[in-house]
Amino acid sequence: MREENTVNAIETSGLVKIFGDTRAVDGVDLTVPAGTVYGLLGPNGAGKTTTVRMLATLLRPDDGEARVFGHDVRADPNAVRELVSLTGQYASVDEDLTGTENLVLLSRLIGYSRPRARERAAQMLEAFGLTEAAGKQVKHYSGGMRRRLDIAASILNTPRLLFLDEPTTGLDPRSRNQVWDIVRAVVSHGTTVLLTTQYLDEADQLASRIAVIDRGKVIAEGTKGELKASVGEGAVHVRLRDADRRSDARALLVRVLDAEVLLDADPLALTARLTGRATEQAAEALAQLAREGITVDNFSLGQPSLDEVFLALTDKKEAAA
Repeated sequence: MREENTVNAIETSGLVKIFGDTRAVDGVDLTVPAGTVYGLLGPNGAGKTTTVRMLATLLRPDDGEARVFGHDVRADPNAVRELVSLTGQYASVDEDLTGTENLVLLSRLIGYSRPRARERAAQMLEAFGLTEAAGKQVKHYSGGMRRRLDIAASILNTPRLLFLDEPTTGLDPRSRNQVWDIVRAVVSHGTTVLLTTQYLDEADQLASRIAVIDRGKVIAEGTKGELKASVGEGAVHVRLRDADRRSDARALLVRVLDAEVLLDADPLALTARLTGRATEQAAEALAQLAREGITVDNFSLGQPSLDEVFLALTDKKEAAA
């Protein structure tokens, strides 16, 4: 077994990066187990990309410590670079080259012989469903095809750690699902993935542990279940037939459930977070709505979504500021 497999893929302590008067990363502590997908979840400007760039040795930390498979990113950056690969937010392949030419060129740059480079390029194009487009210039690829080619380029020489920085930004749902399948396949072959995303469903689909980062700080960390449990035992989702009764329904739910009730973007929908006796409370609320003549078209009880987790956590942080 390789030595790298006996330690965590990433360990950071008090990681800081400052740009002028802005603390883009402000004391980030992370522990990423090897062989997993770890999600860094947060809005634009939260510090996700800056954290990744420090871990990938593209930026030097201003304070704190960071290790990748035991190697210090400042003291031993070359060792780190041998173990990692980075796919940024935008495709980095050459648009004037074909898919094959891009992968052959990159394979040659990492040391493959010419015949082996062509063989590896063909393997990757087939694995990523791009064989039919292999001879086309990348500028004629769809966004999803470019993203798949970009990830293929990142794992030509299988990395121990792959940084995926918002890999599905701007993609349609089908292309996003294809990228998700690729991420799962990469991890199944032993690569650790650090995934940054602002899409909560993406983190929910892929990550085994998630750190929620906002304004350069980690404000919560844990498994999906732990994060959801941290803001309540359950969430009641209600969709009404009549939008004019939503304010009445909200007032009733606040009274019956003794809980915060959020107005969803859908003008017919409401969501309440429950902290105890979730099933009994939900049944009582439904009965009360019926007695008040408020017709419910859809009613569900489940764990809070990651969207609700993020809103709850950031609301708490705003209140404490």
